[in-house]
Amino acid sequence: MSALPGGAAAATPLRAADVAPTRERLLAAARTVVEDHGYAGASVAAIAVGAGVAAGTLYRHFGSKAELFVEVFRDVCGREVGAMRAAVEAVEGTDRPDPVERVLAPLDVFARRALQNRTLAWALLAEPVDALVDEVRLEYRRTYRDLLAGLLVEAIDAGALPPQDAELTAAALVGAVGEALVGPVSPRAVPAPEPDDALLDGLRAVCRRATGATVQAGDRVPRVDGGR
Repeated sequence: MSALPGGAAAATPLRAADVAPTRERLLAAARTVVEDHGYAGASVAAIAVGAGVAAGTLYRHFGSKAELFVEVFRDVCGREVGAMRAAVEAVEGTDRPDPVERVLAPLDVFARRALQNRTLAWALLAEPVDALVDEVRLEYRRTYRDLLAGLLVEAIDAGALPPQDAELTAAALVGAVGEALVGPVSPRAVPAPEPDDALLDGLRAVCRRATGATVQAGDRVPRVDGGR
């Protein structure tokens, strides 16, 4: 420590090498706690234990729990965007890329990943969160929309889909898939009478109709009784 006028001592500034590992551990621990217990169950104490630090250490790296979770949500949502883009690239790598499949593939992978990690999906989609975190949630919904809108424009230009407002359709698709998943990933969800593949097939058929594409013979048509 260095002395200040009057004999007071100033704390030695933290070096970047000292700060980065702790910050990364806090982010990793926060993500793990959210995956296991949701946003509401992610206490500062639990995160600190997971990171191997004292609870007060969190506030040396983040102004609040909300600021920490803004970074967690950005990381998780960024990974979802990466998975969606990878799904598009996988279609493009086939012998005869289908423009409509390029639109459907990212929606399919988003839904599939949500069903594989329901607690995290609930936190990302619908769990009550702080206003700062909700802003990130909305920001990434717009990112998903913009990704789909670009793919829709290309499919329309290729003649694979009828003319339409691509941005509006993309927003509707993001909203429809998100809303359809809220029930299944909710912590209060009743076990579905049908396997996840039935839900995924139904969503695919709904998305095809929403874009104006024809429903293929292999696509499963969703039930109209609401699953009761």
